[in-house]
Amino acid sequence: MTALSNLFGVGGGSLISRLLGGQKQEAARSVCAFSFYGAILIALLYSLGCWAFMDPLLRVMGASDATIGYAEGYTVWVVVVGGIPSTLSMSMAHLLRSEGYASRASFGLGMGGVLNILLDPLFMFVLLPAGQEVAGAGMATMLSNVISLCYFLAVFFHLRRRTVLSLSPRRLRTGLRYAGPVLSVGCPSALSSLLACLSNLTANNLASGYGDIPVAAMGLVKKINMLPMNVGMGLCQGMMPLVAYNYAAGKYRRMRSAIGCARLSGMGFAVLCIVVFELFAGGIVTLFIREPETLALSASFLRISSLATPFMISNFQMAYTLQAMGKGPQSLLLSSCRQGILYIPIMFLMNHLFQLYGVVWAQFLADGLTLILSFVLYRRICRRLADDVA
Repeated sequence: MTALSNLFGVGGGSLISRLLGGQKQEAARSVCAFSFYGAILIALLYSLGCWAFMDPLLRVMGASDATIGYAEGYTVWVVVVGGIPSTLSMSMAHLLRSEGYASRASFGLGMGGVLNILLDPLFMFVLLPAGQEVAGAGMATMLSNVISLCYFLAVFFHLRRRTVLSLSPRRLRTGLRYAGPVLSVGCPSALSSLLACLSNLTANNLASGYGDIPVAAMGLVKKINMLPMNVGMGLCQGMMPLVAYNYAAGKYRRMRSAIGCARLSGMGFAVLCIVVFELFAGGIVTLFIREPETLALSASFLRISSLATPFMISNFQMAYTLQAMGKGPQSLLLSSCRQGILYIPIMFLMNHLFQLYGVVWAQFLADGLTLILSFVLYRRICRRLADDVA
């Protein structure tokens, strides 16, 4: 669902910011309407597809006879029933950021997260009978996303006369003209999320060869790593409208300042994460699980995976910068390398050479190699911009 929201949210948001930089407000309104209804359609198709093929899909993702019932209960509420609200909320947040309404976008998504935390225990332990805790968590997530979507719809309605953020169906026809530019930038972002799912599936399957505990430990570490990953992506999403607008307006010095600020903030946070995770890995893991063997393995995995944080955030920033400039093919190359072209083969190679810990180290190597490619592409684009200015 994140991939689908990025397809129209990131793709549409980038184009809207560039159109605003070129003073093309009417075109930006049409792009917003196209992105909104496109997100609804593709989320509906995805939810129906998951409903129709739920059992084989969940088993491919790693569900066993012991867990398939829990997985189905959660999927029904979060994906089948809640797929459109979740996808549309994330897409609308991207569209809001495209015109500078970052605080409203952050509040809407943050509100959904806080509501989810508050509603989880209510649905899991109060409203539903014992044995339905996982389904209750799914209901809480779905309801939180519905409330978040209602907030975003209210914000768009309130801003409708002051911004280019139009949801009018009448603009959908003209918005179809911009399907190519939207999808050319949105596809790399969507592909990155899809490849992340595929790489997680590959990692889980490789880890499952060593037992259930390594699978649990790896999944737990990926959850903890969502903090630096989401902070890094948040910095990129805040940077993206500034880069897109100033790039289209020809204000390259200001564009580089925005990129530099995001890079400095990202590296500072990455260093902080490494220090905290290296020193307090055991205590952090204890917040999630206390089983001794899983705890020890998770702490070891976390110390290794944290070393890739600077590479990961830098790669995010390079990819988002290219997307903001409308450089779809280059961004597609980076996204494919980090999670697919490089990462998956490296996992198999490292598993063959170093077994379980080789799988854990694979992300560090893939991010490091992708970063080299990122700098090469970025330097080439900077030279072209310098030539244009000259």
